[in-house]
Amino acid sequence: MADEKLSGLKEQVYKDPRPASYFAKYYERARTREPDWVYEIVRMVTTIYGFLFFRARGIAADNVPVDGAVIIAPNHFSFMDHFFAGMFIRRRIRFMAKSQLFKPPMQWIYSHGGVFPVRRGQRDHEAIVTAHAILKRGGCLAMYPEAGRSRTGKLADAAKPGIGRLVLETGVPVVPVAIHGSHRVRNWKKLQFPKITVQYGEPLSFPQEVAATRARQQEVADVIFAHIKQLHGDLAEHGRKSIAQRVREQQRALRRAKHTAPLPDPVSAGERGRAHAESHPRP
Repeated sequence: MADEKLSGLKEQVYKDPRPASYFAKYYERARTREPDWVYEIVRMVTTIYGFLFFRARGIAADNVPVDGAVIIAPNHFSFMDHFFAGMFIRRRIRFMAKSQLFKPPMQWIYSHGGVFPVRRGQRDHEAIVTAHAILKRGGCLAMYPEAGRSRTGKLADAAKPGIGRLVLETGVPVVPVAIHGSHRVRNWKKLQFPKITVQYGEPLSFPQEVAATRARQQEVADVIFAHIKQLHGDLAEHGRKSIAQRVREQQRALRRAKHTAPLPDPVSAGERGRAHAESHPRP
């Protein structure tokens, strides 16, 4: 993957010179309101684009809970990863995005589509508070363990502790997600459209720790990222057809196991009565 010829990316600007007060209205909207019709319009357009040009396919999307608070944790190669992650589930995913993107006219689309800013290079407490508020209301939040996009076409060596902090402070489950092929999306200007596969792993749960140390936060982030690396590596090695077949076989085996599980022996009413009398003798 690292030796592929990839188009370059623009130089990153890590610090946003605008004051924190400028973004207060976006945080407030994200904390108190759900994404509106803009989300569905953008989802429809990007889904059609993803299917037609990138032949995008999802695997095991039913691993994402249909309701309740949950964190989606994908790897991050492309600006399209937001849309790929949300193509195969009906839930409206909320995203953090770098504050530099919140400029007219796109800031209106972002805020109405459920995106809220994070000020990189700052200790953006407001972004964390916003994430907590979304999860407290039972929302579905996406957070990249690597934080920013990979510029090399390779997965990062280690995750950032931020996702570990959020998972531990909230205690909500996290679904590791591998997006395979999106490192080559940047080559679209060369009319190269890679095949994209999105695989959703089984939800991971960690006991809530409100005051976890940074080392503990990093430990949890590394566990989550290890699952993503495993999913991504399997897709790279075996291909999506093989992985999809493996997942279907596993799901069928689980269904068969449920149907063939022995039922508890029925107990007659008389036996229940005798057992109750023996355990509760009259004085």
